[in-house]
Amino acid sequence: MMPEKWESIIGNIKDKFTIKDEGKLHLDEEGGIDIEFIEFEGPLGLMRLEFVSRPIVLDKKTIYSRRIGSETKVDYVYSENEKSHKLIVYKWDGDENDWLEVDDKNLFA
Repeated sequence: MMPEKWESIIGNIKDKFTIKDEGKLHLDEEGGIDIEFIEFEGPLGLMRLEFVSRPIVLDKKTIYSRRIGSETKVDYVYSENEKSHKLIVYKWDGDENDWLEVDDKNLFA
């Protein structure tokens, strides 16, 4: 999903539904992950959409030794300007008191 499509979805949600919470998070691991989220009261109940942007992996370097018992380490090289984007949909489950990820096969059925 492209960022322009995400902005369009956010606009539609704000026009049609009651917003409970929204915001942005930045995580420094894996080259810097940006998460934008919105929680709203939809026709299926309380829903949460997350738009996750992370840098593309350019290279993977494995560092190891041939000695028995030595450990292996993997270093990743991330792109400075290219990002991959992913949309994750969650539904609130009151019984478990937690967000459950909605399977994308069932989302548009």
